[in-house]
Amino acid sequence: MADYKRARSDEQKEERMSQIKKAADELFKSMPYTEITLSTIAEKLDWSRANLYKYVTTKEEIYLEIEQDRMTEYLESLLTVFPEGCRFTPETVAEIWTAQVVSHEDYFRYVAFLLTIIERNVTVERLTVFKKTYYDHAFILQKRLSYALGITEEQADNLFLAIMNYGASYFANCQTNPLIIQALKTLKIKPKELNLERDVKDFILMNIEWMKK
Repeated sequence: MADYKRARSDEQKEERMSQIKKAADELFKSMPYTEITLSTIAEKLDWSRANLYKYVTTKEEIYLEIEQDRMTEYLESLLTVFPEGCRFTPETVAEIWTAQVVSHEDYFRYVAFLLTIIERNVTVERLTVFKKTYYDHAFILQKRLSYALGITEEQADNLFLAIMNYGASYFANCQTNPLIIQALKTLKIKPKELNLERDVKDFILMNIEWMKK
């Protein structure tokens, strides 16, 4: 990058980080995560790897920042559609929440790598900021869902985590792997037909009804 200049002010550093996240996000959507390195991110930016090292030391630090952005968008959307002091039927909650899952696909695709890879390869300082962002939103959401559905706050937390893990596994479904598709074809096994909205809604409703028993 011929005209590269190191960021000095906080505003410049934020701008650089936005450029880094944009490049990393584009790579995430176009190639396997395991093949993405700091070198490929630097190449995408037309930077040297040394310049990239001035802002991050691992690719997971970048993806944790991206996941934090996606997580914040998702949680704030949930807080908007589940306002304080409102009660909802399980069916209504399932319908509303399903719409949020569908419209925040990126969040769930990153979650699939969050616990097993990303959170294990970042500094405790960066992880602390990420966790604070999560809990600042999650505690509010737990209280609202608890009131809205007539369940405990612990159950509301379990519901959120169950949907998070289900969504992550759904978007990372192995049936989208071309090798597995070919293997099942060879075995003459017909894979289950996927229907995102139907499956997510059924899953959410099943969990809520079980919790309310």
